[in-house]
Amino acid sequence: MPVAQAPAGRPLDTAGTVSARTGVHDPATFRPSPIAVDLGSGQLRIRLGGHEPLTTVITDRSARRHPLVRRGRVIDGRGCATALSQLLRQHRVGVPARPLVVACRPLLSTTADQDTTRRVLDAVFAPARLLFIDTVRAAAIGAGAGAGTLLVADVGAQLTEVAVLRDSQVVAGRRANLGTCDLTDGATVDVLADRLARLVRDLTHGPQAVPAAAAALARGLVLVGDGATRPDLRDRLAATTGAPVHRAAGPRTAALTGASLAAAAAARHPAAGD
Repeated sequence: MPVAQAPAGRPLDTAGTVSARTGVHDPATFRPSPIAVDLGSGQLRIRLGGHEPLTTVITDRSARRHPLVRRGRVIDGRGCATALSQLLRQHRVGVPARPLVVACRPLLSTTADQDTTRRVLDAVFAPARLLFIDTVRAAAIGAGAGAGTLLVADVGAQLTEVAVLRDSQVVAGRRANLGTCDLTDGATVDVLADRLARLVRDLTHGPQAVPAAAAALARGLVLVGDGATRPDLRDRLAATTGAPVHRAAGPRTAALTGASLAAAAAARHPAAGD
């Protein structure tokens, strides 16, 4: 299971463009409707404006044989688009014309990974603009983790990410292809906690330790994602790192909440209608 370092912190990625299906831009007075999307390995989530989150689970047996998303990477783009469209129809939610979409992306996502995600979201939402935000950054925003230097861990279904954030920007991070779904396939809580603790040590005390990361750890590790709902994992992680572990409020939807806040802020920006 590879472990790698994330690149330096990035602002909200503005690589999105006008969809070919939407034609030319409207006048500058146009303000797009905000939509947030989190394509996780265990669940697909959407939030349109102030609506409640829409969620579909993709961890059943058929999904294991033919996954839509594996280890944070979209494997079946057409199937993913179909699942998102079905979710919208199931809840009778219409997609506004030319919305602004903010999509979560795991640390170390490649250009090819983002292109695949972009094609999926263009097919479903035909956005006027598509922005990316690192999932761990979105989770920190959604959890209301605050300013300053923070250490945040996102333990998802198939992916674990740890990052140092300074004023809501990712400074450095690590990820491992291990998550809570692996606990049903032979992995143990101790294995997951030990791997996560190793990622934390790399950031706080390793040869490339981030300045102020150790001090952030002393204040406590902010835990989000499905792993944050497991007291046994939190207890083991606290014992292994010797630091407090803080469970974020609404840990499973923290990333979607943060992406939704980012989408709302971007939609209000004067450039959003350009």
